[in-house]
Amino acid sequence: MDAAQQSRADELLEEALARTRVRDPRDFCRERLRAMKSANPAAYDQAVKSYEEELIPSIAARKADALTAWHEYGCRLAELQLPGKPVEVDPTGRTYPYLPPTPHDRMILYIPEGTRTRALVLGLPPKLSPAQEATHDLLVAGRRQLRD
Repeated sequence: MDAAQQSRADELLEEALARTRVRDPRDFCRERLRAMKSANPAAYDQAVKSYEEELIPSIAARKADALTAWHEYGCRLAELQLPGKPVEVDPTGRTYPYLPPTPHDRMILYIPEGTRTRALVLGLPPKLSPAQEATHDLLVAGRRQLRD
């Protein structure tokens, strides 16, 4: 990965974010990487290598849609932390298997298997519907009461 590839990949993602107005998935990935760096340095090294050798070059060469590639990278980071599966949550709150490219009105979550660990956010639509907000509150934030 070189500076030109990084710049081109960033530019393509910014274009996709402007077009779709979904939330920037890099924020979720950065959060995951910070936690991984101290908790599991080997997984962190794998994640950095994947970023440098796969994610950025594939976006820069237009081999992958920038937004989809970042969601896939988020899945990879989650899988490096714990077993589970990604799902899509539509505006009614119904879940579907994660099958990219994801419609822009869906929330993408990584649901850990067999643990009490909270779900991880991989992607958020421009605005959460009430059902998505309730799903996020329960599965991601761990809230047990509805917002006012």
